[in-house]
Amino acid sequence: MRITPSHSAGTRAALAAMLAACTLAPLIAFNLTPNATLFNQLAALAGWGVVLMLMPIGTAQSGQGGGAGAAQLATLLLLAAALASPLWTGLPLSLALCSAALLAAACWVLSAASRLRPADALPWWAAFCWALLAAGLASVAISLIQVFFPTLADGTLIARSGIVGRAVGNLRQPNHLSSLMMWACVAALWLAESGRLARLGGSRVALPALLFVFVFTIILSASRTGMLGVLVLAAWGALDRKLSRAARLALLATPLMLAAAWGLMWAWAHLGAHAFGAESRLSEGAGSPSRLAILRNSWALLMAHPWTGVGWGEFNLAWTMTPFPDRPIAFFDHSHNLPMQLLVELGWPLGLLVLVLLAWSLWRVWRASMRAQGEPAVLLRSAFMLVLTIGLHSLLEYPLWYAYFLLPTAFALGLGLAPQAQAGAASRRVGQAPSAPLWRAAGLLLAAGSVFAAWDYLRVVEIYSPPANAKPLTQRIERGQRSLFFSTQADYAAATSYGPGTEALAATRRTAHNLIDVRLMMSWAQSLQASGDVDRARHVAQRLREFRPTGAGADWLKLCDVDAADAAKPRPLQCDPPQRDYRWQEMR
Repeated sequence: MRITPSHSAGTRAALAAMLAACTLAPLIAFNLTPNATLFNQLAALAGWGVVLMLMPIGTAQSGQGGGAGAAQLATLLLLAAALASPLWTGLPLSLALCSAALLAAACWVLSAASRLRPADALPWWAAFCWALLAAGLASVAISLIQVFFPTLADGTLIARSGIVGRAVGNLRQPNHLSSLMMWACVAALWLAESGRLARLGGSRVALPALLFVFVFTIILSASRTGMLGVLVLAAWGALDRKLSRAARLALLATPLMLAAAWGLMWAWAHLGAHAFGAESRLSEGAGSPSRLAILRNSWALLMAHPWTGVGWGEFNLAWTMTPFPDRPIAFFDHSHNLPMQLLVELGWPLGLLVLVLLAWSLWRVWRASMRAQGEPAVLLRSAFMLVLTIGLHSLLEYPLWYAYFLLPTAFALGLGLAPQAQAGAASRRVGQAPSAPLWRAAGLLLAAGSVFAAWDYLRVVEIYSPPANAKPLTQRIERGQRSLFFSTQADYAAATSYGPGTEALAATRRTAHNLIDVRLMMSWAQSLQASGDVDRARHVAQRLREFRPTGAGADWLKLCDVDAADAAKPRPLQCDPPQRDYRWQEMR
């Protein structure tokens, strides 16, 4: 089956916008401490702002505007939870605004895609797939350098891998790289089925060749999630009879490609005494004990707060400050499972409602793809697979907390839920407006807001990387604490740099909603002690002991052993348990 390519006057604009939204963001390596992927996220937000400004979004006729209603409602419920969190749980306003901005952007993209004019849906989807393919191919090149020529990774154009023998892409996470490869596979398949690869001089081997290089890169990433994703591609080929025979065979061959890539890397590693990341990764087992442990702990928190959850954005604080002797020793700010994360933060009623709305929306895309024929069927199936693959990844990680994954997912889901797509129509117009003013304004707000956020972030950067002739640390911290979006990162510097006392304690309580680590917990306990709250300080010390820290944290806890023989010397606060149990809410 071949789909006749559709031509549109806005094709070049669509491609340029999608390249900005989907290709640039995952390729940025340049970063400034303390957030390694902030510029990637801001580039994604700005790029999708450009998409919203240029997309020819029609005005839905009566009865045709509710295609994405369930998914939009789910997003709006999450947005409401984020905005209410400062009043409900005391979440710092900066953290709530960051979440709200990302969720609002997702809602805009989802709604706009669902209202994309039928005559323009195909070229915009084609531009989207070309952008994903370009991002995938560029990431392949980056991954090859990280594994085979690591000295060429300068950290500015190509990120350095912090894991010997593994590729991380410029997103600096193996699992994120593998998810990008999965998306590139879906994009390549649709472009092949639509005949667009052939238009560039491709041959019948173009699709298998592209799939192989993407699968090979998954092996370079050593992501177990990515390897499981390859089996999802094979299942797609086995079950989808609406694909061409060549496409199905290419998908069915992906497990063989995985085995071949594994064999090539094994030979390279063992013949040349190189590190083979995938081999050592799988030697740890198919599952991750720490992830299983965090899921058990999350379930316990959910059972303790079944109706309202711990509150949006509060998982990190609730989990860290709740006694869990069996906790994983890594510091986690997410449960690494999207359904569990939503349930534990929102509670059963609201969390289940959001999950049901999202599942129902995805089911509608699948059902529509089953009814459709020809061109709309393959587009819908590809959109479904793109959302499904990142959804499966979200059962083991939290990629949808990042703009460069969330916004493309919203676009694919919205386009699949568009009334014309659900009806299987590809040419009937819904509206005539080139782009509704609301979407142009939303796009402009996203683009301008991203530029403002980058400037706002620089107020925090100067704390951690002071420029020449920098102001004193105290003044830099105070300036960073006035940041609209990133004040908690300035609070972290205050909590760990100021001496123990009430000022450091106030900063600790704010930044503890973000991410807690060994250094912060030690400062927290000492500030509590300096403020006269010794028993609560012991509670923090006992929670730190559960993480079995190394380095400075271990040395701090070992002071108990040193002073044990000297009965006349006062015992350090970390040596005795608290006299009563403290709920995590009492620590904020």
